[in-house]
Amino acid sequence: MNSKAQTTTLPDVFRGWFKDKGWQPRPHQLELMARARGGENMLLIAPTGAGKTLGGFLASLTDLTQQQQSRKLPGEAFRGVHTLYISPLKALAVDIERNLMKPVSEMGLPITVETRTGDTPQGKRQRQKLNPPDILLTTPEQVALLLANREAERFFKDLKFVVLDELHSLVTSKRGHLLSLGLARLRKHAPGMRTIGLSATVAEPMELRQWLAPQHCDTGPAGVITVSGGAKPDIAILHAQERIPWSGHSAQYAMPELYEILKQHQTTLIFVNTRSQAERIFQELWSINDDNLPIALHHGSLDAGQRRRVEAAMSENRLRAVVATSTLDLGIDWGDVDLVVHVGAPKGASRLAQRIGRSNHRMDEPSKAILVPANRFEVMECQAALDANYIGAQDTPPVSAGTLDVLAQHIMGMACAEPFDADMLFEEVTSAYPYAPLARGTYDRVLDFVATGGYALRTYERYARIRKTKDGLWRVSNPQVAQQYRMNLGTIIEAAELNVRMVKRNDRGTLGRGGMSLGKVEEYFLEQLVQGDTFVFSGKVLRFEGIRENECLASQASSMDPKIPSYAGGKFPLSTYLADQVRSMLADPARWSQLPDQVRDWLEIQKERSLIPARNELLVETFEHRKRFYLICYPFEGRLAHQTLGMLLTRRLERAGAKPLGFVATDYSLAIWGMEDMGRMLANDRLSLNELLDEDMLGDDLEAWLNESFLLKRTFRNCAVISGLIERRHPGKEKTGRQVTVSTDLIYDVLRSHEPDHILMEATRIDAASGLLDIGRLGDMLKRIRSHITHRALERVSPLAVPVMLEIGREHVAGEAHETVLEEAAEDLIREAMKE
Repeated sequence: MNSKAQTTTLPDVFRGWFKDKGWQPRPHQLELMARARGGENMLLIAPTGAGKTLGGFLASLTDLTQQQQSRKLPGEAFRGVHTLYISPLKALAVDIERNLMKPVSEMGLPITVETRTGDTPQGKRQRQKLNPPDILLTTPEQVALLLANREAERFFKDLKFVVLDELHSLVTSKRGHLLSLGLARLRKHAPGMRTIGLSATVAEPMELRQWLAPQHCDTGPAGVITVSGGAKPDIAILHAQERIPWSGHSAQYAMPELYEILKQHQTTLIFVNTRSQAERIFQELWSINDDNLPIALHHGSLDAGQRRRVEAAMSENRLRAVVATSTLDLGIDWGDVDLVVHVGAPKGASRLAQRIGRSNHRMDEPSKAILVPANRFEVMECQAALDANYIGAQDTPPVSAGTLDVLAQHIMGMACAEPFDADMLFEEVTSAYPYAPLARGTYDRVLDFVATGGYALRTYERYARIRKTKDGLWRVSNPQVAQQYRMNLGTIIEAAELNVRMVKRNDRGTLGRGGMSLGKVEEYFLEQLVQGDTFVFSGKVLRFEGIRENECLASQASSMDPKIPSYAGGKFPLSTYLADQVRSMLADPARWSQLPDQVRDWLEIQKERSLIPARNELLVETFEHRKRFYLICYPFEGRLAHQTLGMLLTRRLERAGAKPLGFVATDYSLAIWGMEDMGRMLANDRLSLNELLDEDMLGDDLEAWLNESFLLKRTFRNCAVISGLIERRHPGKEKTGRQVTVSTDLIYDVLRSHEPDHILMEATRIDAASGLLDIGRLGDMLKRIRSHITHRALERVSPLAVPVMLEIGREHVAGEAHETVLEEAAEDLIREAMKE
């Protein structure tokens, strides 16, 4: 134990409470308490059930208890909040309040604990500003809102501790960037403040240690306490009697057996990766719920009141199962959950560890979990995740560099709080770990953007949100600007859907208005298209004509051969670690014994008919199927990287004369098809795989595609909203998605024409490269396969190609007859691939 830890012991009331419970405080809890109270920023890494939360609060609770004699009395001067607890989830803050109040009330501590989230009534939030609780449990957005208030310094002047729960999930997104800047401002208001980070899953502890501490000072990174041990989890993969599907994500085949499993357990948490999956699986279970088991649904799109009712029912043991997305996968402590089921592959070893930790939330009892793969490739991914969990492998994403749109939002917030000096704010901003490398020139450009909108927009008064006065300080232009800022604060932009509307061209060749609405398609799919691309939706082959306001315009395609025929709902990206482990498993037949017979047989036939690629080898197969010529790649780098690769490869194949018609990308493979025999072109040296897959595709080809697609325009919209350039909410009303899109599209066109190097255009390109395109990962893949590409020219579909082939044309088509045709086509494809 650190020498500072020896100077602080538990007060008598705490020792008595532990004794009455028959417990002993764990050494890491005492060490964390003592070192934090001794002045250190701290990171606690411990397995689920190790008492991280109590350990994180012991410093606060003991410090508050020992200050009882000086606690405020009626008429005493204002006393600010003592401890901030910051959670990534509203549900977790509510859960912590319930769990924390139990020891507080049982010990009779005169300590007030309250939550403050987006669901907290406005009246209660106003009261908290006037009379803060000792411990405030909140979210990153509420911290930013409090800091943008004129009373922020008064509210936070007595702050001693900031407890950051599930730290690994907070730091890897724009929410983490905003929070890091908030911590920098909190240190200005309360220089003696200490941070305490809590995490069970960490791939790079040093990054988190640095994130918790101010940069460019002598304090160094936060101290770290790592707790090892804990019962190994009991994880199994469901080996259903039904045939494992070749593709898809619903796992419908496993629902009867899953229902039987639910009946055998007291309380089960069923995790899925998307909201649409949650809805579908909940409906499937209800349709076979002959025993009327109380089963609930929980995801972010549901009404807050409904979510709270589900959480309350879970805490009171009134539910047998809950189908949930990531809204319940962080830290929720329901000790009576005796099973976690994960439907679909978890996409990350750390995510799996986090989720299965919700079962038997105690360190000395094994968590029990069952993985339900939705298709055959996911069987291997589930096995890789299971193996990784047993060896304790972690693949949490690294801390990313601070984004410029978030910096713009923060600068605006600081002006709302009080006038600021640009030099002093720059020092403060760069004391936050994600912004430590920020160049002064870039900072000044962001500051100018907040003040004027930038060169192309500075003539418009509405974009002059802050002004520099004679005293050299930057101030808010007017009170309405501050009000608008507070109404639009935050970094979470919900994934949008666009209405697809049929249009016709008139005699002049221009698009008409009106037309039938066909439904909604996720925007991320449409924004990658260029005019002339065709796709399948609502049982029709459509020609993409463009995006007008918040609608996708499409005309009836004259060809029945869609160029871009398939899309899938948004999912977590497959982690780099798991992708590598799947490639490794695939390349090692000795490991196939872990897999079900039908999956092992599938791989054995692939080995005979074509090739099983080596770990760092890219297999490319070509074959003809139903008068179309296919090229299939197996990079195993995740859907986002594969989609970008598909877009770029089709451009190159077009130039080479291969006449590509379209592509489909999955997490594991990429299928491209066209009118020309690409296998023969490769054999005759009309095509070169090394040239097709050269890293230079990330240069001019990428730039040309980005300029033609709508992707940058849509990414710009998010950056414009986060930076405050475009406001979604106004007093008494809220802009529709269409109104926001119209506004941002107009500004994007102006900036692209007149100021292409505008700071928001720069932020947009950085966002697109790291997010929707996954350029870094695609670049790493192209380096990995250099000189390791193997081509197999086949006479027919290979077994490994079947899953991605089945994704072609997978959209919903109304009518039982059409569904039967699709099923028969799938069976024909499988028979062709697997026949002797």
